[in-house]
Amino acid sequence: MAHDYLIIGAGPAGLQLAALFQRDGRDYAVLERGAGPGTFFTRYPRHRTLISINKVHTGDADPERRLRADWNSLLSDDTGPRFTRYSDRYFPAADDLVRYLADFAAAGGVRAHYGTEVVRISRDGSGFAAVDGDGRTWRAARLVVATGVSRLHVPPIPGIEHAERYDTVDTDPTSFTDQRVLVIGKGNSAFETADALLEHAAVIHVAGPHSVKLAWQTHFVGHLRAVNANFLDTYQLKTGNAVLDGTVERVEPRPGGGFRVLFRYARAVESSRELEYDRVIACTGFRFDASVFDEGCRPALVIDDRFPEQTSAFESTTVPGLYFAGTLTQQRDFKKSTNGFIHGFRYGVRALHRILAARHHDEPWPATDLPASPEAVADAVVARVNRSSGLWQQFSVLGDVVTVAGGGARYAEEVPVAYLADGGLGPAGHRFVTTLEYGPDHDRVDPFDVSVPRVAENDAANAARASYLHPVVRHYRDGALAATHHLAENLENHWDLPPVHQQPLATFVEECLAGA
Repeated sequence: MAHDYLIIGAGPAGLQLAALFQRDGRDYAVLERGAGPGTFFTRYPRHRTLISINKVHTGDADPERRLRADWNSLLSDDTGPRFTRYSDRYFPAADDLVRYLADFAAAGGVRAHYGTEVVRISRDGSGFAAVDGDGRTWRAARLVVATGVSRLHVPPIPGIEHAERYDTVDTDPTSFTDQRVLVIGKGNSAFETADALLEHAAVIHVAGPHSVKLAWQTHFVGHLRAVNANFLDTYQLKTGNAVLDGTVERVEPRPGGGFRVLFRYARAVESSRELEYDRVIACTGFRFDASVFDEGCRPALVIDDRFPEQTSAFESTTVPGLYFAGTLTQQRDFKKSTNGFIHGFRYGVRALHRILAARHHDEPWPATDLPASPEAVADAVVARVNRSSGLWQQFSVLGDVVTVAGGGARYAEEVPVAYLADGGLGPAGHRFVTTLEYGPDHDRVDPFDVSVPRVAENDAANAARASYLHPVVRHYRDGALAATHHLAENLENHWDLPPVHQQPLATFVEECLAGA
């Protein structure tokens, strides 16, 4: 059972890559330990409601633009299934996603082996060998791990083994009636858990050393989402609940039941205090499980050993031929953009597919020909900004690239900016790279504070520090940044650019080429 590629995991990322391999006739196999696609979502989130947006009614018939508000669909041609046909709910049920993924796999003809748990991965001169629980060995020249962050991240707190865990805690809120509960963690899983207990628990404390960051301010969708933020109301309006800022130093059982917790405050005169609870729940996030890798091919880990370290091509920095897809690739844009989520990594997976095609199948990055005139380049950029979902979702991470050479131009879509900077598309005399970006301090601005002035949408001179999403076009000469043009338009308000931007952009392109 030897293949060019083995994909470990049949979640959204594994299915996305497999469908692209299937379309292009690649030699691959998918190994999935679960009984079907999307096994992770048969259990998570624990309270069974997704926080990924499913906006069915956009008023737009363009399937590409509709993907800007459809955070669950995978990429396919227009005849492929879209998640919006599976649920009308803005925050849909996890079970609907499982049904969708099964249909996507079937429609794409994905070759997946379910009930196949990989227990050991090794590497030799010919590639990788994956041994499953039945003793079978699967071989491939290249391995793509798309297992997600499948293991609970347990912080090194003395006594943490006494706490209940997000992955196994009883989700019936009545079992917490009249109890004092400590939830360790300040992410969405922690607040999802706390919100579920509001009607039954006597006291709920949510604790962690870092500030609560709100997604509506930071634009990072992994920060606390409004749908999970009801608990903040109960704290600030004095109903007995609280958000504790600081670290849990110790958890120890009390002889009569319950727990005594030593807590060290981050910003109080009283630096530490013993608190008592009936139950303690650890909602401290997830991590990559590297335990199946032999020592000789175990990838380097980063960010508290929670993620595999990767190059700009999504390849392990220490194990050649070992690639990653899906939420594991958030190491590349950790807490900045959207590689950790379906609506982001679906484009990252497509980029990985194109990288593999260029490296191993002699297929360059897809591109279309353009006239080399400044007007033609400007027209193409504006048209893509007005329609693209990839640049919209993967802000600052993906860029459209126009290469001008020899009297002609080539337009390549959705190239990872870091991959381009590392020479992924080869050398070129002139390149124009278009990204959608927020200003550098956008996460420090309260978007609802009307006393804070915003950069005007027509103020091109100051658009670089705007807190809103807007297009940026950069000119690179022989690989070095030569000039930058900000299109001062708040895309959050109307999704596209008015024609007034075409001529200034064409003038910018003309000036850059004239300066050669």
